[in-house]
Amino acid sequence: MTEIIAENPARHSVLDDAQGIGYGALMAALSIVIMTHLGFVTGQTAGLALLISYATGWSFGAVFFAVNLPFYWLGYKRMGGLFVVKTLISVTLLSVGTMILPHYISFENLHPALGAVLIGVISGSALLALFRHGASLGGVGILALYLQDKTGFRAGMTQLMFDVCIFAVAAVMLEPSVVAWSFLGAIVLNIVIAMNHRRDRYIV
Repeated sequence: MTEIIAENPARHSVLDDAQGIGYGALMAALSIVIMTHLGFVTGQTAGLALLISYATGWSFGAVFFAVNLPFYWLGYKRMGGLFVVKTLISVTLLSVGTMILPHYISFENLHPALGAVLIGVISGSALLALFRHGASLGGVGILALYLQDKTGFRAGMTQLMFDVCIFAVAAVMLEPSVVAWSFLGAIVLNIVIAMNHRRDRYIV
């Protein structure tokens, strides 16, 4: 059966965006709560914030909010004011969520293997929701796109190099098994994004 795609698909409404961003931020916060419970790390800006949080004892939410601040101007230059507003809201909700959720959820027994898979799946669904509603969790992804525009250096390579540095530092700070399980979570996350974030399939 031939698939029919509308030439002018309806754009997301404000309510659509609100529920999508709310869902994405909540799921992202839940994945961070699982990560911090297991002592895991991840890539991108969240990984940097986790390492700083582990090293200093500072709240992840406060650190994550702060490390994202320098990237908003680049986001405005690259993707416009609406993207920046949605991303700022997403980052703020995630930061606040990681402070509130631990008071209402705990884990008596969570195997690291299952935790890694859950982290990858939950954070992957969170990012998909944010991407489809014109938002992100800021940080290195914005810088990577900006550098690609200015220099032609591929955004994916910038992100990969940053993640290699994050995991190299994590290998010094954390137990090898923790780094290995964290890497599994990152792999699952990237598989979820790669298989589902398809502009040729999704029109809004």
